[in-house]
Amino acid sequence: MRMIVAAVGRDRAGPTRDLFDDYCRRSPWPIRLVEIAPRTDLPIERRLREEAEGLLKAVPPGAVLAALDEAGRQLDSAGLARRIARWQQDHDTVAFAIGGPDGLARSVLNRAQATLAFGRMTWPHRLVRVMLAEQIYRAGTILSGHPYHRA
Repeated sequence: MRMIVAAVGRDRAGPTRDLFDDYCRRSPWPIRLVEIAPRTDLPIERRLREEAEGLLKAVPPGAVLAALDEAGRQLDSAGLARRIARWQQDHDTVAFAIGGPDGLARSVLNRAQATLAFGRMTWPHRLVRVMLAEQIYRAGTILSGHPYHRA
């Protein structure tokens, strides 16, 4: 199975990119990052529409899409691992969409098979990438019985 993290914004270098890359290397599944350039010069409706087009273009046909949204369902790590295990049975790719400062367009949320939240707090988008990569890695350790996850 493959993972795609489709995210609005760029994170070229620095500690958050280093952490993201480290968890991607440790993951049992290959993780590909697709960055969508933000268009802050556009009105919000058009900006969300263009970001959505880029995010959805990153999701291959037949892939399951999980949208990260503050109003999404909060899972614990074991719950995310179980969900990934189920997705793995029917899909060869899982894509996660991370919106920009204005969130995700309705078209992305409607296309998603799951909407997930890392709590009700607002997180910097670069940290969300790191937390997501770590949770993907953690899900792999849970599913393989590795002791990294000690709940």
